[in-house]
Amino acid sequence: MPDKDALIRRTAKAVIRSEASAVAGLASAVDASFARAVRLLQRCTGKAVLLGVGKSGLIARKVAATLASTGTRSVYLHPVESLHGDLGMIASDDVAVAFSYSGETEETAKLLPVLRKQGLPVISVTNNPDSRMARNSDVVLRLRVRSEACPFGIVPTSSTTAMLALGDALAVTLMTLKGFGRDHFARLHPGGNLGKLLNLKVGDLMREGALNPVVRESDSVAGALRAMTDTRAGAVSVTGRGGRLTGYFTDGDLRRRLQGGFTDLSVPVSAVMTRRPLTVHPETPAMEAARLISEKKIDNLPVTDSRTGRPVGIIDERDLLKEGLA
Repeated sequence: MPDKDALIRRTAKAVIRSEASAVAGLASAVDASFARAVRLLQRCTGKAVLLGVGKSGLIARKVAATLASTGTRSVYLHPVESLHGDLGMIASDDVAVAFSYSGETEETAKLLPVLRKQGLPVISVTNNPDSRMARNSDVVLRLRVRSEACPFGIVPTSSTTAMLALGDALAVTLMTLKGFGRDHFARLHPGGNLGKLLNLKVGDLMREGALNPVVRESDSVAGALRAMTDTRAGAVSVTGRGGRLTGYFTDGDLRRRLQGGFTDLSVPVSAVMTRRPLTVHPETPAMEAARLISEKKIDNLPVTDSRTGRPVGIIDERDLLKEGLA
């Protein structure tokens, strides 16, 4: 129905604009209080304890997971369960981070004074700087959300989006300060497609041994073609003195030569090869090889030993495609 379609588009756009405005308003929350919160978490020798009830609790869970995956030890605790025995999971060297839009959520507001008595610094994320939760916090990060995105202004929408963005800002700032890099991230994400993307190396996928065609500079073009055909690699690595890679010859090179009138297959491959070709090493991330192949619009790359310069394999776009990397 045209009228209903218009209502659908209008409502969806209004929600997106409202939530985008809530996130944009967070710029003013990145102030001295934000810096203090980051320093508290950076100096923490225990763990970050994320707290929240309802939708705020779901955001707290996600922020706890993001912190943990980016190098900051963290855990989510439900305030109700904490008041009924789970306080035993909290240590005096921890830092608490509590989420509540109103700052008056009963269970969270009751828990914060208990945590402070145990010596925990408390960071609160709320829209109400005068709330009970804020009064029982060492640092208050104010959201400044004007209204929720729902027609009644009560369903947690813009507020939870803003909480999530602020939590992500804390996590990414901390990982930057800690020098948490790609290798650290890969060690914490060994499984699934993300683990594959981060951990796979060229050496895991390259064709080697009998599947890696190598010829010498003095070998003929005809000999190079035989090596390419036998291995179905579409390219050969060319070596010189000491077995070091000096060139690369592909079926694309051959086609271009033939189009230019080349016919003598008896000439040395060194006369037609590409000298100083782009190479990768076995320890190169497979993602990087995929990026180079895509950017250079080529089908494969020679793989050389990073110490000796000798060709040890070939990495082909088809093998990267099988792993979802190209």
